Amino acid sequence: MLLTRTNIHDKLLRERSKSEQEQDILAQVEAIFTQDRIRESGIIKTLNSPSGSGYNEFNIDLLATENIFHIKQIEKICIDYRLRFLDTKYFKGKYPQQALDNIKYLENTHNTELDGFKIIAPSKMFVLEKADDPLLFAPMGNGYYYLIHKWGNDLNPFRKQWAWSFKSFENLIVTTLLISLVATMLIPDGLFTKNQDLSQDVMVFFFMFKSIGAIVLFYAFALGKNFNKAIWNSTYDKTR
Repeated sequence: MLLTRTNIHDKLLRERSKSEQEQDILAQVEAIFTQDRIRESGIIKTLNSPSGSGYNEFNIDLLATENIFHIKQIEKICIDYRLRFLDTKYFKGKYPQQALDNIKYLENTHNTELDGFKIIAPSKMFVLEKADDPLLFAPMGNGYYYLIHKWGNDLNPFRKQWAWSFKSFENLIVTTLLISLVATMLIPDGLFTKNQDLSQDVMVFFFMFKSIGAIVLFYAFALGKNFNKAIWNSTYDKTR
């Protein structure tokens, strides 16, 4: 049996047909990518725009319970760690691709368009109005928020202890007293008199307390600082 001869013309036609199919596939992929980029730009525009209605329609059966938090829980964490919980329009950091992908996934899964986004982060991560670890949330209504994505580095393990001093005026006084006491203990005996007794130690303590208290007052009032309970959801740099 003789072998069939190769028709180069046919081969060329088949090869062109394959190329056209590949081009169609590439065109479809490019169209998908283009639509995805347009959608991402819309999401970023929403993140940078004023807050929406404060309510998003979710399919409760499709939500992860570990990502649902009430405003009271968010408030406590922000106060304990001196963080802000503000609209994303004030956020000056960059959003990771995973955050945008999570938003698109939620919108596809729940057949909705999310808005009203908020973020938990330290004050330095926001552009605050003048008069280390972001968490992106979407409002669910009735004071509940859904955690979409967390990125960046974890907070310093001592941040809660550091922020405790700024929770209230009473905490600040206690901290100032403790620092004054430590400073008094560091002053060697006999620095002011040869025979230093308890009454002189008390005088040194009060002197240290007044000095450190003056520094704290300057830092608090001159720089416009305020306590954690007053700033956790405030958009102002200097909160009254």
